[in-house]
Amino acid sequence: MVLKLYGYPVSTCTKRAATVLHEKKVPFEFILIDLVKAEHKTPEFNEKNPFNLIPCLEDDGLIIYESRAIGRYIATKYANQGTPLLPKDSDLKALAAFEQALSLESQNFNKFAEPAAIQIGIKPLMGAPTDEAAAAEDLKKLEPKLAAYDKILSKQKYLGGEDVSLADIFHLASGALLVSPKRDIMSEYPNVARWFNSLLERESWKALSEGVRSVQAY
Repeated sequence: MVLKLYGYPVSTCTKRAATVLHEKKVPFEFILIDLVKAEHKTPEFNEKNPFNLIPCLEDDGLIIYESRAIGRYIATKYANQGTPLLPKDSDLKALAAFEQALSLESQNFNKFAEPAAIQIGIKPLMGAPTDEAAAAEDLKKLEPKLAAYDKILSKQKYLGGEDVSLADIFHLASGALLVSPKRDIMSEYPNVARWFNSLLERESWKALSEGVRSVQAY
């Protein structure tokens, strides 16, 4: 049975889950939940996610919500195809570094990057004004976190070591909205810039350049 991904094409969280599907080369049906029409607040969608948030993944009756949980499920179920995104269970040091990197993404990066990304990138797409002051405040809070990232990435290729993992991929959806000719906070940190630019060049991310769409086959 083909996986079903419910979400909004330009949503950062929907893109986070979709990027992992592309990395693992898993076909999926994309089902639009139109945020503008508040379709995520309908009783029907509430049955899938009681928090009324996107994305949501359906796999043969199993329903999973929260983009990072979806990503981990996909990476685990399809471990033997596409890009390896999880360390081996037998490698305790690699697992520790991986879990640490996951925590860095959610608590030190996305906590500030996503609110700024919504102001800078998402609101204009939905016809809403950007609160420049709020975006600047979040970016200011992100600066010391990126400085710490720069130190880590001066010693290794990716956040968890020398191999790309879910922890790196999870940065793309919000981080990409902070990189533009007018405003590129990553460029101020050379090791961060090298790392993030390499992520932007991944085929999984390029596949989402026009938003999330169904994939019938690879």
